[in-house]
Amino acid sequence: MKHYVAVPLALAALSSAAQAGGLDRTGQSIDILFENGNYAEFSIGRADPSLNGRDEVLFNPARSPSGNVAQAFNQAGAGFKLDINDRLSFAMIYDQPWGSDISYAPANANPLTPGSALLGGTQAFAESDAITGLLRYKFNDRFSLHGGLRWQQVEGNITLNGAAYGALSGYSVKIERDRALGWVAGAAYEIPDIALRVALTYNSEIEHEFRTTESLNPAINTTTTTKTPQSVNLDFQTGIAPNTLLMGGIRWADHSETKLRPSLAGVDLIDLEDSTTFSLGVARRFNENWSGSILFELEEASDDNLVSPLAPTNGYQSVAIGLQYTQDKLKISGGIRYTKLGSAFAETGTPDVARAGFTGSDAVSFGFKVGYYF
Repeated sequence: MKHYVAVPLALAALSSAAQAGGLDRTGQSIDILFENGNYAEFSIGRADPSLNGRDEVLFNPARSPSGNVAQAFNQAGAGFKLDINDRLSFAMIYDQPWGSDISYAPANANPLTPGSALLGGTQAFAESDAITGLLRYKFNDRFSLHGGLRWQQVEGNITLNGAAYGALSGYSVKIERDRALGWVAGAAYEIPDIALRVALTYNSEIEHEFRTTESLNPAINTTTTTKTPQSVNLDFQTGIAPNTLLMGGIRWADHSETKLRPSLAGVDLIDLEDSTTFSLGVARRFNENWSGSILFELEEASDDNLVSPLAPTNGYQSVAIGLQYTQDKLKISGGIRYTKLGSAFAETGTPDVARAGFTGSDAVSFGFKVGYYF
């Protein structure tokens, strides 16, 4: 049988402006669990999205520009994997799976660059941290099961402002940090001789009960329940020639179940569509030290291009290029990614019609990762 040499992937350091639909930023990868031997890694990345829109002429004949409503953000990740024995291994993963950095400039804040008259002053900021502990049991060289627990914390704040929100203009809610548990389960099939691996992983939804402070003159303290979505990742790789690896995956996330309806607001502040993301790429080892990779990704756009002003995109296409250097027990990788974000129209449900249009949106992101075998 012809043997294939597995190629280390150089793309894992990348953060993304739109890894998947809605608030999803990391895709919840568990690739570290399949590293050979004991291993630790740290990664950092930055994404710089550009989301420029204009008010719709039906409600604002001047079509005031919104400016870039998306703020640049950083991503960090870390993890380690230990072999307990020949069959059982353990991994701990830290990531920042969910987030939002949206801010519309206030209307007429600068006469040279007036903000949106319909949505000016609207903001949404959210951040999260997750720690996932996983066990993997190998029945033989080909079949294994993996699973574990995910601890997650989320916090944020939202402000609604502008004529499009009617009586809700000026409303804000502070979402206090909440911590909750979820779980992960999956299976993998491998043929080591040809570097084949197919892994299926289910991530459970995680429900949070937030302490919230709502303000619409006056402020009140409330409790608001929401959940981050369940998801399924199907990842594969296989050698297609010596030193060459074909890789790809499909991710489905149940974003439509992520609702946030504080009692004073009385409406869903987060209202997203489910997402399905496809990826396909090739990695190539050039010599014993250097390897490179290219990965294409597509998230299907929803048939309904009316979206929340807090996430004014609809699907995306991206290409990422990575390079990795390996020396003894150390590997250093980095990459850059360009994402073309799908056009969309922001609506507030008051009524359910377009208030602003976003076209020509894109993002550039880059990342860096250091890994060490011990």
